[in-house]
Amino acid sequence: MKPDKLIDYQQILSKITADCRQIDDIGNVASYIPELGNIDPNKFGVHLTTIDNQNFSFGDSTEKFSIQSISKVLALTLALKLEGGNLWRRVGVEPSGTAFNSLVQLEYEHGIPRNPFINAGALVICDILISHLKKPKYDFLEFTRNISENPNLNYCSRIAESEKLAGFRNAAHINLMKSYGNINNDINIVLDFYFNLCSLEMSCQELAHTFLFLASNGINPITNQQIISSRRSKRINAIMQLCGFYDEAGEFSFKVGLPGKSGVGGGIIAIHPGKYSIAVWSPKLNKKGNSYKGMKILGSFTTKTRSSIF
Repeated sequence: MKPDKLIDYQQILSKITADCRQIDDIGNVASYIPELGNIDPNKFGVHLTTIDNQNFSFGDSTEKFSIQSISKVLALTLALKLEGGNLWRRVGVEPSGTAFNSLVQLEYEHGIPRNPFINAGALVICDILISHLKKPKYDFLEFTRNISENPNLNYCSRIAESEKLAGFRNAAHINLMKSYGNINNDINIVLDFYFNLCSLEMSCQELAHTFLFLASNGINPITNQQIISSRRSKRINAIMQLCGFYDEAGEFSFKVGLPGKSGVGGGIIAIHPGKYSIAVWSPKLNKKGNSYKGMKILGSFTTKTRSSIF
């Protein structure tokens, strides 16, 4: 499938974002992580990259922000390359139906997280990566720099430290899973890796380009580099569709109709296989922890472009 060159993406993005400026953004920034509470709540950016390297943007699309849980998709991608199907013995692929940091379900299911995108699941993925990588933080960063073609990507030590100081619930998750035998490495090392993973900073432009491989059967269509197999690319997209927005995944599928992943830094990445990847950033979050305005923008976008996968 090739991108539809008859669609004027720039005109549509400009119209939608102009309309959304009139919307009262009732969300709140993620102040439970102190450093994220310092973000300008009025920031807004969007960038779309097609598989034939057309680029369309609006607003603060080149300004870096903390991508937070969006990085979990990249961690899963690398873990699948290294661990293969054995990974699914330790983490599931089902929607959680609960908040991203819920402990109740994790205990009920004996330390096996529902999916790789809730916090507990991402901690298991980090544990798997630590078992495979000699220098986990460095090696993961190099992997991300490689697929993004950007050697300047980096963690934000300030945000990582802020997450660590507020990370009591994540510590509870990993200790609970350790008690069930589902964490193999030192819990402090896993937590440190996890907090740095979430502190990774990108712009909307960089995010859209980095995730383009999931719109092209696991291949970066610009460089022709195979990032992951077509079969695993399909499965990552499926998990994003079902689990990328925690207990609001159904709402995102219903209103947007694309595989996607959110982060509490206000970012959202969404994929249309065979066509494009699109990143939106608006820091104010709804009650489910997803960008309030970002959800509305993407819903309007797929409606006007008729580019839902459904």
